[in-house]
Amino acid sequence: MSRLIPHIGWRRAGDGGARLDARLLPLLREIGARATLRAAAERLGVSYRAAWDLLTSQAELAGGALTVLERGRGAHLTPLAERLLAADDAARKALTRLEPSFAVSVHAAERGASARALRLSASHDPLLSAFAEAPAIRATLALQLQFKGSLESLADFAAGRADLAGFHVSSGAEAGPGGALHARLHPRRDRLVRFAAREQGLMLAAGNPKRIRSLADLARRGVRMVNRQRGSGTRLLADELLAQAGLDAAAIRGYGDEEFTHLAVAVSVAAGRADAGFGVRAAAARFGLHFLPLRRERYWFAVRARLAEEPALARFRDALGARAFRRIAGRFVGYDATGAGELCTLQALSGEEL
Repeated sequence: MSRLIPHIGWRRAGDGGARLDARLLPLLREIGARATLRAAAERLGVSYRAAWDLLTSQAELAGGALTVLERGRGAHLTPLAERLLAADDAARKALTRLEPSFAVSVHAAERGASARALRLSASHDPLLSAFAEAPAIRATLALQLQFKGSLESLADFAAGRADLAGFHVSSGAEAGPGGALHARLHPRRDRLVRFAAREQGLMLAAGNPKRIRSLADLARRGVRMVNRQRGSGTRLLADELLAQAGLDAAAIRGYGDEEFTHLAVAVSVAAGRADAGFGVRAAAARFGLHFLPLRRERYWFAVRARLAEEPALARFRDALGARAFRRIAGRFVGYDATGAGELCTLQALSGEEL
């Protein structure tokens, strides 16, 4: 017999409020104990850059700065971070006393009947992240989501490590992500589930102070960009657009500097570490950045045809077509979720206008 026990988590107040990353509070505790971000990151086994990005991205959700980093003086917690840690300590102590009253026993016979979670490997997308985290969705859908590049997600799917693979294809970009699909998808074996159309382009510093108006401007002196990682659909799109424009990536400062999510790219631009970065309009809007649209694309999920009508997949498709998801999608600039959840053949990859 095993047990299910309650767990403390933090999220923004209100219906559908975003949750704080579970890694944040342990990182804040280590910063408070060690007084440097580097020592805290090493203690937790993450890179300095990953720890920095976690702090900057979560500060927006928390509603204020969580740390102060000063050259030569290390790092210390802000009053907001100290109040959050104190409240977390108090909540955990209270929960420890109450836990026996709320624990749920799970018997062996019941474990065999439990619903299987869907394994989803997917290219990073802010709307998909919000969908997976929404309480209304989590209440009806068991989902194990891992964000990876489009090609890596499709490789997981082809190898049977994922039930669904999330990837994106832009109109006319047959040499981009779509060009690698044929090795991993089969028209008789596989199907597509529609997710959303979205806008990709350059995220630029607020007000566009460098006056970047085209891809060619990225190669100007004094302009620095930040890129997505190799193998991601957005990186493949960026490479394709540069090739079409006859531009040499080596001439662009920062083209080899990589981040693993749209939001991390937006944070880098917003923090002044780069002047431009490729990503979706919604990420730019979240951080008040200027946006130069370059391509409209469709985000899909690949699924085996034989699994498409299973109960778990049916719940997933129903959740995409539900009113709760439409409300979530309505908060994201540059997205069109019309038809989300529809099952399509692979012909839709090349036969659909965006």
